[in-house]
Amino acid sequence: MLSCPLETEAVPRNVEAAFLLGERGTEAWLIAAMDVFDRESVHAASTALKDLTGFTRTWTEPSHALRLSDVTRVLEMFVCGLAGRTLRVAPDVAPWTDTQTVFLPVEVARFATRERNFLVYKAMVGLGWAQARFGTYGTEIATAVEQSRDRYRARRWLAFLEAVRLDARIAAALPGLARDMRSLQVPQPDAVLLELLAPLRSARAGAADSVEVLARVDIARAPPQWCYVGPLLPEQATAVRASRVAREKEAFRALLAALRDEHRERAGSDEDAGAPFAAQLSEPDAVGARELELRLDGKPVTPSADAMSLVQSILQDFETLPPDYLVPAGPGDYQAAGQSPARGGPDEDPAGDEADVALYDEWDFARKRYRRNWCALRLRDVLPGDAGFVWRTLEKYRGQIAGLKRAFEALRGEDRTHRRQPNGDGIDIDAAVEGFTDLAAGREFPERFFTRRQRTERSIGVLFLVDMSGSTKGWINDAEREALVLLCEALEVLGDRYAIYGFSGMTRKRCELYRVKQFGEPYGTLVKSRIAGIAPQDYTRMGVAIRHAAGMFGSEDVRTRLLVTLSDGKPDDFGDGYRGEYGIEDTRQALLEARRQGIHPFCITIDEQARDYLPHMYGAASWVLVDDVRQLPVKTAEVYRRLTS
Repeated sequence: MLSCPLETEAVPRNVEAAFLLGERGTEAWLIAAMDVFDRESVHAASTALKDLTGFTRTWTEPSHALRLSDVTRVLEMFVCGLAGRTLRVAPDVAPWTDTQTVFLPVEVARFATRERNFLVYKAMVGLGWAQARFGTYGTEIATAVEQSRDRYRARRWLAFLEAVRLDARIAAALPGLARDMRSLQVPQPDAVLLELLAPLRSARAGAADSVEVLARVDIARAPPQWCYVGPLLPEQATAVRASRVAREKEAFRALLAALRDEHRERAGSDEDAGAPFAAQLSEPDAVGARELELRLDGKPVTPSADAMSLVQSILQDFETLPPDYLVPAGPGDYQAAGQSPARGGPDEDPAGDEADVALYDEWDFARKRYRRNWCALRLRDVLPGDAGFVWRTLEKYRGQIAGLKRAFEALRGEDRTHRRQPNGDGIDIDAAVEGFTDLAAGREFPERFFTRRQRTERSIGVLFLVDMSGSTKGWINDAEREALVLLCEALEVLGDRYAIYGFSGMTRKRCELYRVKQFGEPYGTLVKSRIAGIAPQDYTRMGVAIRHAAGMFGSEDVRTRLLVTLSDGKPDDFGDGYRGEYGIEDTRQALLEARRQGIHPFCITIDEQARDYLPHMYGAASWVLVDDVRQLPVKTAEVYRRLTS
C-alpha cells in the first residue's frame, strides 16, 4: 500500500502546498507571504510560509463558484457552432448582447455545483444568440422602450417576454439546450400571466408579439426573474447594427464583384460590369438559416463560403437581401476575398491574420532606426472584480478623501486678476502711480490703469497608464487599485476628462492594453468593478503602450494633455531582448514622440532603483518616487493636484 507523501518530513513545503491547495491556492499562499514581507519583515514572512496548515484552514474559496475566465473558450466554441453570425463572449456585470458580443457576468455562484452554474452560463449565451438570431433588436422593441412612460419597467418586462418567445424558437432549433434552460425557469408565471403569454409560445411569434403582450400586462408588477435573463439595451444594439450593416454591405458587394470577374473571365465575356445578380432564398430551417442561390446572366453562380456566411448575418438584420446589395462593387472599390494589404515578410507581421490588432514601430537604439510594424497591440477589457473593493477603499481612506476633495474643489476654476487693462472693475495702483509720474514729467497719462477679474476654466485631459505586470502581485496591486479609486473620486469633483488603461503582455507579438475607463465614460458601477478587477498579468513592454495611449488624445479637445504612468519597475519583457538599455531607450523614444504631440508625460513609481533610469526616460522633473507603498494612493492624488494647479 502506498503511503501519502505528506507523511514524510522530507517533502518540500511548496510540494505540500500544491498537494493541499492546488495551483490557485498555492499562488495565494505565496502572495500572502510576500504581503507580510512588504508590511513587516523577512522573519514574519518566513513564519507565515511555515504556517501552511493555518493558511489551508482559511483558504475558503467556494468550490462551486464558476468564473467566466474558466469557461470562456468553451462558451465561444459553443456559440460559434450555432447558425448565424459569430458572436464574441466578453465580461460585464450582467448578461446582455448588442448582437455582436454576448456579455456575461464575471462569476456565477447561484447553485451548489459547478455543473449547474455552467448551465446558467450556457443559458445566458443561448438566449443572447437567440436574441440576435430571431429579431429581438428590430425596430419594434426599440420603439416600445422609447415610447414607454416607464422605460425601466418596460425593459424588464420586454426582457422576460422575449425570453418566453425565444424559448419556443430555441426548442425547435436546439431541444437539448431548451431543456436545460427550462430547468432554470424559476419561478414560473401565475395562471393569469400564463394566459397572456400564450401567443408567445408559438414558433412563429415575433418581437412585435412581445410588444403587444406588453400593452396588456401590468408593468407595475415585477416580472418573474429567471437567473439567465439580463437587460435589453436596444440603444447599444442599434449603434452596433448600423456599423455592421455598412460594413457587411460593402464586404458582400466586394465578394460579388470577385465572383462576377471570375465568372466572366471563365466565360470570356466583358459585358456590363455593374449588372446585378439575381438571388433566390430558400425557406428558413429550424435555426433560421437559409440557402442562397445566385444567378448572373441567367446562369447559376456558386457563392463562396465567405458569401454564405455574410448572407446569414445580413438576413438577421433584414430577413431578405436588399436589392442594392446585389450590385457588385465597382472597379477599385474592393479587394478580392482572401486578400489583405501587404505588411512585409513573416518576421515583420506579428499580428498574423488577426484584424483587431494595431501594429506599432519600435525604436532600436543600437541601429538608430525603427523596427517597422514590430509590436502587435490588442485592446482587452478588464474582467470586473469584487464590487465591494471600492466601498472598502472609500471607508479606509474616508478622512483623506474628504481633504483631497476640498483641495481639488479649490482648483475647479480660479479667479485671476488681469492688470493694466483699458477698462475693468478696479484700479491698478502700480499703473496709476506710474501714470501720475509720467504726467508730472509732461508725458501723457496711460490709458491702461484698470484691473479686471476673470475666471479661468480648466481644460485638462489625463490618461493614466497602470502597470499590470506580474511583479505587481499582492500588496502593490492593492495599492495601485486604491490609488485609482482616490483619483477617480477627486477627479469627479474637478470635472477633468480622464481615462484609465492597464498595460502588460508577453513578447512583441502579444502586447496588451486593458480598458478600465475610456474618455467620456461615466465613473459608474462598471468602471468601479473594472478597477477592482485589475490584476497582475505578464511583463512590462512600455513603449508600445505609450504610443497607443498618446494616439487616444487625438479626439480630445483640451489645452493640457497629461500621460501619467503608475509603475513598479523598469521596462522589461520576456525572451526577445526588451530589457536593460534596449527597453529603456525604446520607452524614452516613445515619450519623446508623445511630447512632440503636445502631451506631457509623468511617471509615479515605487521602484527604489528608479533614480538610475527614470531621469533619462522622463527628464529630471517629470517623475516621482513613492518610497512607501502604503502612501501610494494618497501621494498619487497629491501629485496630480500639483501637476494641474
